[in-house]
This record gives sequence, C-alpha cells and structure tokens, in this order.
Amino acid sequence: MILAAETNESLAQMSNTLVYSSMAVYTLAFLAHIAEWVFGSRSKVGRTAAALTQTESRATVSVQVKKAGGTAVLERPKVVTRSAAGTRDVPDGPGAAGGTVKGDLYGRIAVSLTVLAFALEAAGVVVRAVSVQRAPWGNMYEFSTTFSTVAVGTYLGFLLAKKNVRWIGLPLVTTVLLDLGLATTWLYTESDQLVPALDSYWLWIHVSTAIFCGAVFYLGAVATLLYLFRDSYENKLANGGTPSGFARSVLERLPAAATLDKFAYRVNAAIFPLWTFTIIAGAIWAGDAWGRYWGWDAKEVWSFITWVGYAAYLHARATAGWKGRKAAYIALIAFGCFLFNYYGVNIFVSSKHSYAGV
Repeated sequence: MILAAETNESLAQMSNTLVYSSMAVYTLAFLAHIAEWVFGSRSKVGRTAAALTQTESRATVSVQVKKAGGTAVLERPKVVTRSAAGTRDVPDGPGAAGGTVKGDLYGRIAVSLTVLAFALEAAGVVVRAVSVQRAPWGNMYEFSTTFSTVAVGTYLGFLLAKKNVRWIGLPLVTTVLLDLGLATTWLYTESDQLVPALDSYWLWIHVSTAIFCGAVFYLGAVATLLYLFRDSYENKLANGGTPSGFARSVLERLPAAATLDKFAYRVNAAIFPLWTFTIIAGAIWAGDAWGRYWGWDAKEVWSFITWVGYAAYLHARATAGWKGRKAAYIALIAFGCFLFNYYGVNIFVSSKHSYAGV
C-alpha cells in the first residue's frame, strides 16, 4: 500500500516535470513564431501583397476548348467563394513568413517545436492519469492541461491535413503558455481520487467531449477575431485609406477576411452538434449522480447559454443582413460565455460542480 502511494507520487511528479518541460519548449516555439513574423515583414511579397490585391482579384483563367477541328481560348473571371454578403474578392495573404525563405524556415522550426511541446504535454497528461488511475480531468488544473493539449493537437491535425492554418500558431502558442502558467501557479491541485458522484464512466464521455468542443471553439474564436481585424483593414483599403505600417505588415499577410470568416463558420458549425451531445450527456450523468436531469445548477445554466449563443450565431449566418461582422460578434460573445462557464462559474460561483475543487 505504501509502495503504491510512493509510486503514484513519483508519477505525479513526473507529470509535473513533463508539463513544465512542455512550457519551456512552447516558449521556444513562441520565439520562433515571432521570428517568422519579423523576417516575413521584410519580404517584398509581404509589403506589396495589399497593393497587388486589386490586380489579382481581376485575374482571369484561360480555358482551351476544341472547336471545329481547332482550339479556342475563352476568358472567364476568377471564381472566388464569398462567405458573407458584400465580401470582397480579395486573395489570401502570403502568410506569416511573407513569402521569404528565412521566414518560412523559422515558421517550420516553430511548428516542429510545437509538435515536441505537444508530445511532452500529452505525456504529462497521460502520466497524470496513470498516477490517479482515472480520467485526467477531475479538477481545473487537469482540465486546463488537457484542454491546451487538445487545442494544440487539433491545430496540428489541421496542418497534417494540409490546411493553411499556420497563422493560428502564434496566438495559439501564446494562449497555451498563459493557460499552463495559470494552471501551474493558481489552479494546481495535488492528484487525488474523485468523490463517488464523479467516479463514473460518464466522466470520460461528458468531460472529454466538453474539452474537445472548447478547443475547437477556441480555434474558431481566434479566426473570428482575426477576421474582424482583417475585414477592417480591407475596408480601409477599399475606401482609399492608408493603414499604418504595422497594420500593413501584419494584416496583409493573413488570409483574406472571407477565408477567415469561412474557416470560423465551418469549425463552429461542425462542432456545434457535439456540444449539443455534451449537454445531453451531462444531463444523463446528472440523472445518475443526483437523481435529476436538470436542476438549474450554474454550470448547467451557462452550458445552455453557451449553446444558445452558438445557435444564435449559426442562425445569424443564415439570415440576410446578419452575416459577416454582426455574426462574428455573436460568435465571440458565445465563446465568452464558454470561458465564463469554465473560469467564472468554477471559481466565483457556488454550484454542485464546485466540489471537484479547482
């Protein structure tokens, strides 16, 4: 019995070491992403991307067709899919690397370091699970470390699928460092067993889906926020304005506003059914643990408010006059509700979910 306790304590310390190691590597990845943006700003492609916007948007595509034994060349406008009413035909920027070899090199180093940090953090989460012999998300510390691991894993999954999302790298790594810093200083909780009500297979189902949904909602929120900045930038250019040098250096390298808007909509729409399932699974678990499916507990209420927020966003996207910026504001409010449901309710509001500890 004593030997088992010592083994579990050693595993818990190993888990902490892995998490701290991942933070060190994430810091290196953060610096590499900064270098990517800095060297990319020196790129001629990066500096002139916005100036070429009007020319590229009028680009044509040549199509050869056979006609009476010969060929004829037809010209047709380049097809650009719009995500919102009034969206401009603007091509994507060259990316954080700005089209430079050196910037791209630092970007690849940043991604490689992110992969290494992800592996270390994921190992820390697994070792924590082994040390407590349960799902590693029984308190806010464990939830935070698992959440950041899943968020990074989702981002790397997009990269593995050849999606052009490296622009998420810098805000993602920055957020992960903040999340882990908060988790290891203010939210840290010694590994321990759960109270009987939480010791259920529903812990694996309900909380794991909540973590995954939150990670994807986060990526959607980053894309939405960048969309608002990029859209304002494009509006200023379209109206003949002159953005600042910093705005031109950063925003012209991002994907077009239409691309960011489309990405945010797709990830939010794709994950919304799973968030619906998360709430239903939580209700079923509440029925098993407390004998009622819904009791207007603070966590339950704010989970439902978050669901309403994202439902309103999806509805706004299908409503004339609410696409674009108005829908984006709703999406950010919905994600704000998710954050309050996690931090605000857990820390400041007394509820039945509070007994898990921070």
